[in-house]
Amino acid sequence: MKKKNVNVSDHPLVLDKVSKIRDKKTSVRDFRHLMGEISMLLGYEALASVKLKNVIIKTPLSDCKSKVVSQDIIFISILRAGLGMVDGLVELYPDAKIAHIGMYRNENTLTPVKYYFKVPKKVKNSFVLLADPMLATGGSAVEAVNMLKAKGADKIYFLCLIASKKGLDYFTSIHPDVPVFVAAVDEKLNNNGYIVPGLGDAGDRTFGTL
Repeated sequence: MKKKNVNVSDHPLVLDKVSKIRDKKTSVRDFRHLMGEISMLLGYEALASVKLKNVIIKTPLSDCKSKVVSQDIIFISILRAGLGMVDGLVELYPDAKIAHIGMYRNENTLTPVKYYFKVPKKVKNSFVLLADPMLATGGSAVEAVNMLKAKGADKIYFLCLIASKKGLDYFTSIHPDVPVFVAAVDEKLNNNGYIVPGLGDAGDRTFGTL
């Protein structure tokens, strides 16, 4: 799939791990570990555009012109499934701030219901990485970005493991300025709004609440 601002990974390690995380026989422990690993690999790509500044570092031998990250990095998970992605992202960049958006899907209307929103006071000019493993209908991700933009966030990236084509189309039509980094894109949704073939309920599989 080629779409502006959508980055579908073709990295062999990502593809291999996606195959394993889809497998219904994968244990809770391994599922959790794989989610962290895939998130780290996708996050590595997304963070390629973080801002840097020039500094002088003193090595044991001499001064050295170097570059360091010059803006706050904020990892935001959409609860609860997004929590499974944060460990991998934090391992990638431990100095990041961590924030949470609480949302669940109304099973009758498939629309998002908000119940929690806790982010740093200053999000403008920060590098915001929003994480949710599944982009199904796209409703939760769209609403989360709406909330972040209303708070002042002006550099938002969205990370997910698997997206449906319908959800991706909807998200990018509403937020064409938000780059998406995704491991795989699936063709369809079933009548319950789940991605097919997908991987099931990411939250239940992460926390063992099947």
